Amino acid sequence: MSRVLIHNAQIVNEGTITQGSLVIENDRIAEVLTHGKPLAAPCDEMVDASGCYLLPGIIDDHVHFREPGLTQKADIFTESMAAAAGGVTSIMDMPNTKPQTTTLEALEEKQQLLSEKCVVNHSCYFGATDTNYKLFHNLDPRHVCGIKLFMGASTGNMLVDQDSALIRIFTSAPMLIAAHCENQDIIQSNTELIRRQAANGRVPMFNHSIIRSVEACFTSSQKAVELAQMTHARLHLLHLSTGSEVNLMRRLIKESDERLITAEACVGHLWFHSADCRKLDTLIKVNPAIKTSIHRDALRKAIKAGYIDVIATDHAPHLLSDKEGDAITAASGMPTIQFSLRMMLELVDKKWFSLETLVEKMCHAPARIFQIAERGYIREGYKADLVLVKSGLDHKVEKSEILSKCGWSPLEGAKFHWGVEKTWVNGRLAFDGQQVDTTCRGEALEFDR
Repeated sequence: MSRVLIHNAQIVNEGTITQGSLVIENDRIAEVLTHGKPLAAPCDEMVDASGCYLLPGIIDDHVHFREPGLTQKADIFTESMAAAAGGVTSIMDMPNTKPQTTTLEALEEKQQLLSEKCVVNHSCYFGATDTNYKLFHNLDPRHVCGIKLFMGASTGNMLVDQDSALIRIFTSAPMLIAAHCENQDIIQSNTELIRRQAANGRVPMFNHSIIRSVEACFTSSQKAVELAQMTHARLHLLHLSTGSEVNLMRRLIKESDERLITAEACVGHLWFHSADCRKLDTLIKVNPAIKTSIHRDALRKAIKAGYIDVIATDHAPHLLSDKEGDAITAASGMPTIQFSLRMMLELVDKKWFSLETLVEKMCHAPARIFQIAERGYIREGYKADLVLVKSGLDHKVEKSEILSKCGWSPLEGAKFHWGVEKTWVNGRLAFDGQQVDTTCRGEALEFDR
C-alpha cells in the first residue's frame, strides 16, 4: 500500500478554494486535510504543493483520437499522452473513425484499443446512423458514455438529417444523446453562393463562418431541443458557437429547473474569433465555424452565467497537409487537448470567469451530466484523478513540446502564465511536469446508470 501526501496546496473543489493537503492511497483519495484536520497515518512520499492549486482531473467529453483507421493523423497513445500533459485525466472519444463506431463489433474493438493504449481514463460514444437505432438496447449504459448524433455533416460523413430517422433515434436512446447541430440545407445553400462569388475558384477562410453560419447552427440546435422535448430524451448540445444558441439555453433554463438539455462549449470557440483566420488561416478551421468576437464573448459570458454546462476541446488532429486548401477544401479540426486547461486558466486571469467556475465546467459538470462513478470531485474515497497547476509563469509554446502526433498546434507561439506541474491518473503520477509516464494506462469509465 502506497501513501502520497500532496502538501500545502490551494484545493479548488465544489465552489471553494481552501488551503490544505491530500493523501493518495493506491488509486484513491484517502484523506482531504483541510481546516486543521490531522494526518491519519504516515505517508511514503510527500509532494510540496506550496504556491500551487490542486484541481480534480479534467474530464474532456469530446475528443477525436482518430483510432482505428486514421492513425496517420493521431492515435490513442499519442493523444492521451498530450491529454495527461495538459491535466486531462478522462476522455470520451467520438465515433467517426474507420470503421465508424456504429456497430457493436466496432464498439468492442474501440473499447479494447482504449484499454490497451490510453494513458488516461476513457470511454467512447456509439454513433447514430439512419438505421442502427435497433442496436441501442444492446448498449451497456454503465460502460458507454452516450450516443453521438451528427445533425450536421462533418468529418466522417455520419450525417443524420431525415425527420423519421431523428425521431427514431430520440425515441430509442437509452442514454444521453450528444448532438452536433448544423443545418445541412443552409450550409449547402451558403456554399453554392460563396463558390459562385469566389475569385479564381479559391474561397478565403473568412467565408467559413458565413458558410456554416449562425442561422445554420441555431436552426439545428433549436430542432434538436424540440425533438428532445417531444420525446423526453436526454440531450447534450455539443460545441455551441453562437450567441443565439446561448439565448436558447437561457430560455430553457428559465422555463424549467429540470435539466434534461445541457450544453457544451469548446476551447477553440472560447479562445479564437473569426479575425484570427487572417494569421492562422485554415489551422483554426473547425465545424461549427469559429464566429466573430461578439459570439466568442457571448460564450465566455455564458460560462459565468451558467447557460453553458461543460467546457471541452473537440480535440481533432489532422496532418498539416490535410489543412492545406481553403474554407471549403481544407480539413476541419485542430489539436488542443494539451493546452486546453491552460487556455481556460488564462481566461480566469482575464476575469471572464472564476477558477471555481472552471473546475465546475471542466470537472464536476461532466461527471454529473454523464453520471461518471467516483470521479470529477476531490472527495475521500473517489478515484485519485488530480492535476496540480501553478501560475506566475511566462511560457511560450514551442513546437518541440507538442505531443500530438500531427506535430502542430494553433497555440504554437502563444504565451501562458499557467503551467501543469503534475497529473495523477488513478493515483499514479502520469505527468511529472516534464515527461509523461508512457507505461501508465487509464481505466474504462463507469457510469452510475
